[in-house]
Amino acid sequence: MNGTHTPPNYPDPRTSANIHAAGTVLWRHAPGSVGSVEIAVIRRPKYQDWSLAKGKLDPGETPVLAAARETQEETGLRPRLGRYLGKVTYPITGHRKMKRVDYWAAQVVDGEFSANSEVDELVWCPLSTVMSELSYPMDRQIVRAFTKLPADTHTLLVVRHAKAGRRDRFKGPDEQRPLESAGHRQALALVPNLLAFGAQEVYSAEPVRCVQTVAPLAEELGGEVEIEPLLGDIGYAADPEKARDRIRSLASARAVRVLCSQGDTIPDLVRWWADRDGMRLSPARTRKGSVWVLSFAGDRLVAADHLDRSLSVDTAPAVTG
Repeated sequence: MNGTHTPPNYPDPRTSANIHAAGTVLWRHAPGSVGSVEIAVIRRPKYQDWSLAKGKLDPGETPVLAAARETQEETGLRPRLGRYLGKVTYPITGHRKMKRVDYWAAQVVDGEFSANSEVDELVWCPLSTVMSELSYPMDRQIVRAFTKLPADTHTLLVVRHAKAGRRDRFKGPDEQRPLESAGHRQALALVPNLLAFGAQEVYSAEPVRCVQTVAPLAEELGGEVEIEPLLGDIGYAADPEKARDRIRSLASARAVRVLCSQGDTIPDLVRWWADRDGMRLSPARTRKGSVWVLSFAGDRLVAADHLDRSLSVDTAPAVTG
């Protein structure tokens, strides 16, 4: 292994891309070493290089799903996504095209590597040597983003309910207003994306539209949607301090939990949490069907990544070589 490849000439990172890909910094706890981690580096015989696992999005696929799928296809290892690490944008050699790759931290859940048509070797590198083993500066930049925070974080997924019918056209109590057909499609689309982050338990505010948004996920998990009144706009506004304490208690290393809430509660909650723990938020519109991926080290919020209603990263910082 070596890092002797000549880097490409990097463009302005604001340049829009017409090829989209996603990948991971795949990591594990180093065997026999308390507190140490190792990163998977793969060899691609077609390019004679050593890189991070990544690949192009399939038609209609989200970056989240592509990152998980490509990682498993190339390594044989099933990942659980964590915090977002940024994106790189670069030209494709021999083409007038730009490629964007979004990256997530991802812990190995299970599986076993076996050589395949794309990858003939995988090595686990400690942080002390991984930089010298990677062929490309852009991969090293992504790994640097990974090392800025603890590897072993736990995740809380906060979902704004999907699209519901217009309030002025619904004759019953607003709490009973259901999802419209587009909202049901959003709810179904959320399922595999939330599972990519390891979703295990599901909580919802009381409104029907909130419960319906996460019901398909609960069904897929073989569990129930637990109703939490303090997650909704009414309960949160009535006693924000009590609501925040309850929601904080749901952020746990024991399980990856999904909370479905509403449009007034979520922005205030995330902003309060970031201010409390001294973290700067990127601007984001919490639209219906979007997700905040909150990452914690202990009880401290260390990252807050927003997936817009298309489940793409909408506040993605650029990483340049």
